[in-house]
Amino acid sequence: MKTALSASISNIASGSDSGMRLRKVQGKLKVEHSIVDGLREVLERLLEKNPSSIRSVIPGVIRPVRDARGEVRIRVTVPTTNGWKAIALSAGARQELFISTTLSKEELEAALREVAKDRGTKVFPRPNFDAL
Repeated sequence: MKTALSASISNIASGSDSGMRLRKVQGKLKVEHSIVDGLREVLERLLEKNPSSIRSVIPGVIRPVRDARGEVRIRVTVPTTNGWKAIALSAGARQELFISTTLSKEELEAALREVAKDRGTKVFPRPNFDAL
């Protein structure tokens, strides 16, 4: 007779436990952690409107910050080996986003602005200190 615990262990071992890892929007939005308020909808719309150019979006660490009030704000910051890192600010927190894409920084910022314009979300370009 199989107990509930042994059934759960065998599901995990076989990889059939659906609670292990959640993916949304054609498997491209990895949801293992919480996502700051208002951000999930923006990311889902980004993936729906750019299915061929964005491979995946992985929300990362959430940290509290003082200046993250009001609507969601997103800033694309640095390149990674397969895309871009971005920072989302909302509801008193900042969250790292790892976006696997073939888009350039300018193209990704434009795509984010396009999906964010109806939601009150703002996309900020990184300041260019070299121009000062």
